[in-house]
Amino acid sequence: MKMKNMSMYNTQLSKRRPSTHCTRRERHKRLLLKRLAVLRALCPNTLMERQREGTTVVRKSVQAIGIIALVRIVKKNPFKNVGEIHKEWTAAGVSASRSTTKRRLKDMGFNCRIPRVKPLLTKKQREKRLTWAKEKKSWTAAEWSKVMFSDESKFCISFGNRGPRVWRRTGEAQDPRCLKSSVKFPPSVMVWGAMSSAGVGPLCFLRSRVNAAVYQQVLEHFMLPAADLLYGDGDFKFQQDLAPAHSAKSTRAWFTDHGISVLNWPANSPDLSPIENLWGIVKRKMQNARPKNAEELKATIGATWALITPEQCQKLMDSMPRRINAVIEAKGAPTKY
Repeated sequence: MKMKNMSMYNTQLSKRRPSTHCTRRERHKRLLLKRLAVLRALCPNTLMERQREGTTVVRKSVQAIGIIALVRIVKKNPFKNVGEIHKEWTAAGVSASRSTTKRRLKDMGFNCRIPRVKPLLTKKQREKRLTWAKEKKSWTAAEWSKVMFSDESKFCISFGNRGPRVWRRTGEAQDPRCLKSSVKFPPSVMVWGAMSSAGVGPLCFLRSRVNAAVYQQVLEHFMLPAADLLYGDGDFKFQQDLAPAHSAKSTRAWFTDHGISVLNWPANSPDLSPIENLWGIVKRKMQNARPKNAEELKATIGATWALITPEQCQKLMDSMPRRINAVIEAKGAPTKY
């Protein structure tokens, strides 16, 4: 009886095996198709496909596992150069040249770009930014129009990373007319400015390091005239960042004595201030200028600042709700602004 039962068990088991074996093949096939789908999504231009008896042939050098490994390398540290990426990729067992590595990166949509610079935020700062954004989320355009934004910015006599270009023939590289003189410490000026939805206030060119005493002089002789120009006798709130001179005890006393309300502001939040973008507009307009010294640089800045229109300022102020929503969506992290 036992032998009969054992025989029946073996017979049933043998009948199941083909079914199990078939399932494994199907799973393997589905896994392969999934990997190919990932490869097509990541790198569509690298697949060399051709029909051969109903099957897709893929070159071994661009197997999905190799492409996925390359993506992981880049995602792990996007600041590596091509040489470092190629070295790590080939160390993982992939056979590819440096130029092939570069092509694969391009095929997958990776391009070498200059990284955007954003402030380093602590967890506490991110939380404060998020809280601030939620508090200001319901503010209307009329409320933002009563805020005067202020900031300092540094202007240098420079023309980008490589400087101006020169037209020359072969052999003229050392021609004095084609040379650009270098300066170890190029002339620069620090500028204070203010804006609202009504336009811009007068510029202040700072001659020394800004401490509390210097900053209060700026407020007295430039911020108050800006308030008269932009608001007349109307009420307004003054915005400033949390620089030491701005948040000093004596500066807070100055605001109290003059009856000026200061907008509470989260630390390291230039992306929330539209005047930061206004400085960018001024600097872009000055790209073709060629000031030779600090005085010419000041004159160029002043002339360019005077061309800023109320419409430009209004457009920047209209972005405040979007900036706030971006901070909320980023949970306090830096945004694109």
